[in-house]
Amino acid sequence: MKKIILLALACAVSAPALSADIAAGKAKSMMCAACHGTDGMSMIPMYPNLKGQKAQYLEKQLRDFKSGARKDPTMAPMAMPLSDADIKNISAYYASLK
Repeated sequence: MKKIILLALACAVSAPALSADIAAGKAKSMMCAACHGTDGMSMIPMYPNLKGQKAQYLEKQLRDFKSGARKDPTMAPMAMPLSDADIKNISAYYASLK
């Protein structure tokens, strides 16, 4: 029982540190709009829709573009200047769109 209480406390304390700022993600996503659409729905068939994608998936893709694990001549320079917070916020923003 003590372990469950400690786990619950740890989660409660760390949750704010792990939460994303959707408003900041929306503001930062303006750079994505040219290819992925202002609402995350691309009008260009070769670019994927981001609206409604899972945040963890989007975070992984952005981190992979940034690190070079996933290669793309367009996305690599877009992802490179993003901080971890930017990546989390942008991903949360697109995930919040239904």
